[in-house]
Amino acid sequence: MRHIRPGAERRLVEIVERRQSAREKFAVDHALGEAIDRAEAEAEAPGFSFVVRSMQIEFLKPARMDDLLEVTTWPLEVKGASMTLGQKVARGDVTLVEARVKVAFVSDGKAKPIPKALRIVMRADQDFASPQ
Repeated sequence: MRHIRPGAERRLVEIVERRQSAREKFAVDHALGEAIDRAEAEAEAPGFSFVVRSMQIEFLKPARMDDLLEVTTWPLEVKGASMTLGQKVARGDVTLVEARVKVAFVSDGKAKPIPKALRIVMRADQDFASPQ
């Protein structure tokens, strides 16, 4: 059994959060491009973003320095002002980390409802996006 170097778990969490943020931005921009005009979304919720509220992380196997890791994210549950995302960190076919991430929709520094068109697109993704 290999031991995880002190601080390595924290580093994995940072990687998951950073990749999460990049994938969320891509998913939101993609969904907005398909569902609603960006200007319309900004008018409804100026300066919006998703912020991580909580995470449940299962470290299943260790990663090694310089491993090429793939982070996959998909919506599990979409509610009015928040959603729960599933995440998987893998090295090839081997799952290293599984996570559930709850994010809140924030606009102008306050939690607000996710715009309806964006919520509809994300709910539709629930049926198609899960890697399992």
